[in-house]
Amino acid sequence: MVGSPRRVVLTGIGITSSIGLGAAAFWNSLSQGRTGIKPITAFDASGLTTRIGGQITDFDAKNYLDKKDRKSLRIMARPIQLAVAAAQLALDDSQIDKNKLDPTRFGVEFGAGLMPTELDELVAASRASTNGQSGKVDLKLWGEHGLAAIPPLWMLKYLPNMHACHVSILHNAQGPNNSITESDVAGLLALGEAARILRRDQADFFLVGGADGKINPLSMVRQCLFGHLSQRNDPAAQACRPFDRHRDGTVIGEGSGVLAVEDLGHAQKRGASIYGEIMGFGAAFDRGCTGRGLARAIRAALAQANAKPDDIGHVNAHGLSSIHADAWEARGIREVFGDRKTPVWAGKSYFGNMGSGGPLVEIAGSLLALKHGLLPATLNYEEVDPLCPISVNRTSQPLTNPLFLKISFTEMGQCAAVVCRKWE
Repeated sequence: MVGSPRRVVLTGIGITSSIGLGAAAFWNSLSQGRTGIKPITAFDASGLTTRIGGQITDFDAKNYLDKKDRKSLRIMARPIQLAVAAAQLALDDSQIDKNKLDPTRFGVEFGAGLMPTELDELVAASRASTNGQSGKVDLKLWGEHGLAAIPPLWMLKYLPNMHACHVSILHNAQGPNNSITESDVAGLLALGEAARILRRDQADFFLVGGADGKINPLSMVRQCLFGHLSQRNDPAAQACRPFDRHRDGTVIGEGSGVLAVEDLGHAQKRGASIYGEIMGFGAAFDRGCTGRGLARAIRAALAQANAKPDDIGHVNAHGLSSIHADAWEARGIREVFGDRKTPVWAGKSYFGNMGSGGPLVEIAGSLLALKHGLLPATLNYEEVDPLCPISVNRTSQPLTNPLFLKISFTEMGQCAAVVCRKWE
C-alpha cells in the first residue's frame, strides 16, 4: 500500500448491535460504559448452561427497507437482515448520492460465517421423517415425505454469500462483489480485500461489512456443548471479561458492522466527511495459536503503514474473554509492543462476540473514539492476569494519537490486522 497513488478512506459507519442501532446510539453506550449483555429473551434458554448474550431486542428490518423491497425479508435470515440494515445506515452516514455513483464501480464485500437455521422451519420435515417408535430419522420417510416439507426457499435464507447478494441488489452495486467465510476474522479480511481493489483503481466506492446472529436455540445448544462460553449468568453484565484473570469464557453476541470505504479522490470530489484512512493491512496463520503468527500479521500491517509500534495510539483487540485465546492474543501483542504501555481496548466486553460481524463494529468503535477524543474503558477488567501481560485500559481515557491497530483472529489461528489513521 505504501507509495500507491490511490488512498483508501472510511466515510460512513453502519451498526446494528445490542448497545445501539446506528453510530450515535452505539457511541452513546460506549461512552457511558453501558453493556448490551443480558439474559436471553429471544427463546427459552432456561435449560442451557449459558443463558446470556448480546441480544438485539429493538430491531425491525422493515424500518431499513423501502416498502417495495420488504417482500425480500422472507428470504433473509436474521444475520442478513442485520447486514442489510447496517448497510443502509452506512450509506446514510456517508451522505453519498447513489444516483451519482457509477454502479459498475460500486463494490460490496462481506464477511460471513455459519448461519444457524430457525428450528420452526424444520419441524414439519423432522416429524415427517421420524420413526415414531425409535425417534430416529428414517431415510425412506425423509425421501417420501420429509424433503417435500422443507420450505422451497429455505436454502436461500442461509447461504453465506447472501449478505453481499442482498446488499448489492438493493443498492444496484454492480462492481466487485465477494463474500469471505472465515468466521471471526472474515470482516477484517473483507476490508483488506476491498482496500486492495480500490488501490488498483478497480472501484471507487465499497460497502464492506460482516454480520452474524447466533443467539438462537440451535446455535446456543451447540456452543454450550462444544464452545467455551462463560457460565457467569448472574450478573450477566459482568460475564464478558477480556484479559481479566477471572474470565471463564466468551459471550455470544449478534449484529452487523458496515463501513463505507472509498478512494480518497472520489471522497474529496463529492465533499464527503472522512472518519479515517486505511494505512496498512496484514494477515497470517498462527499454527498452534502461539501468538507468533498474530505478531507476523501485526508487523505486516505496520510495515505497510510505514509505522512503528511507538506510533500506535491504541490497540483494538479481538478480546474474546476466552481463557486460552486471550492468553495467546496477549503473547502476540506483547511480542510486537514489548514493554510499551500502549492501551489495549476490547469492545466485546460491551456486546459479546458477534463472529464475522465483530471486526468492523469494533473498528467503528475506534473511529468514533478518535472523533470524540475518548477511548472507552474495557468493561470488567479488574485483575491483571500474568498470562496476559498487556496494558488493558480499565477506565476511559483521553485519546489524541491518530493511529490505531485493529486485530482479529479465529480460534483455529487465522489472523488479520489493520492500521487506521484518524483523518485530520
